[in-house]
Amino acid sequence: MLSNRYRRVVVGGIPDHAIGCNVTALCRPAASRFAMWHSASRPKCPTPRGRIDTVMVSGESPAAARRRLRLALRKAREANGLTQGQVAEAFDWSISKVQRIESGDVTVSSTDLKALLTRYDVTDTKRIEQLVEVARASRRKGWWDEPKFRQHLPTAMMQLSQFEAEASAIRVFHPTLFPGMLQTPAYAEVILNFWSEELSLEDRAVRFEVRLLRREYVLGRPDPPLYLLILDESVLSREVGGPQVMAEQLHDLLSLMRRPHVMVRILPFAAAANLAELGHFQILDLGDEENAILYREAQLVDDIEQAPDRVNLYRRRFERVWDAALTEKATTHLIEAKAAAMISNLDRIRPDQ
Repeated sequence: MLSNRYRRVVVGGIPDHAIGCNVTALCRPAASRFAMWHSASRPKCPTPRGRIDTVMVSGESPAAARRRLRLALRKAREANGLTQGQVAEAFDWSISKVQRIESGDVTVSSTDLKALLTRYDVTDTKRIEQLVEVARASRRKGWWDEPKFRQHLPTAMMQLSQFEAEASAIRVFHPTLFPGMLQTPAYAEVILNFWSEELSLEDRAVRFEVRLLRREYVLGRPDPPLYLLILDESVLSREVGGPQVMAEQLHDLLSLMRRPHVMVRILPFAAAANLAELGHFQILDLGDEENAILYREAQLVDDIEQAPDRVNLYRRRFERVWDAALTEKATTHLIEAKAAAMISNLDRIRPDQ
């Protein structure tokens, strides 16, 4: 159960005048060169809405199913006092195969699964059928299984996309930038082009597409997760791409905050400095708070942790920062003020332009 600290205090969302048509038209940026190149040179991805229905109707996501299966197999093996080496020897497998199955790096066939369950003395017919169905779900394909994504995305980012499709709640803390899922196309283009020396044009194009897909698959799905976001106040002031791009980004955030499942708070400059030094991280609850993963990102390096003690450590950190952040009402007023300031700067000529 989610803490009362995450219940809405403000009823009615963001006032309509915060995202009026005139303001939206004023701060809409020119067509993104990166987005135009991407659209023209890359094959179009299947419509996300149609794809996600296939996954959600038939059960949990492949990533969540793989995680549930590997935990069940490891628990059953340990309950029988068997080591991974003993299991490998019994089936004439390499120990790496057993390790990959239990780490979720590979899927397991129904034949191998039933053999393992027999070896682990799992005899309950209903339980066996459930695990066979979980194994079947783990082998389903999602948009992330397309070759271009596997070729150009790091493993942790691929896994994150899969877990997001299953998450019931997502907590995000970002001290420097808007999270990728919430970035407007123009904002994302600026961020990705910063890494032009480290990432090829195709790498950046794929990451650009993934940002759009993640937003549609997660926030646009029929049963969206509770999305809790904390941004450092500096994120609102940093003119990524200039005032035009930032004005659009801020108003896009205000629009998202009107959705009942999206809650945003700003960590003010007045808060203790050490709170802003935690680095970017996300906690994804997969059904409940007892079944969760931690995603951490630093520049181009990211990883996923599933150890409960580590996840709970960062959960406590998130709650501490959430309590130190501005209320939703104060957050809304601050974002509106920052957006207005950006709009007032639209005619200002930057020194580097």
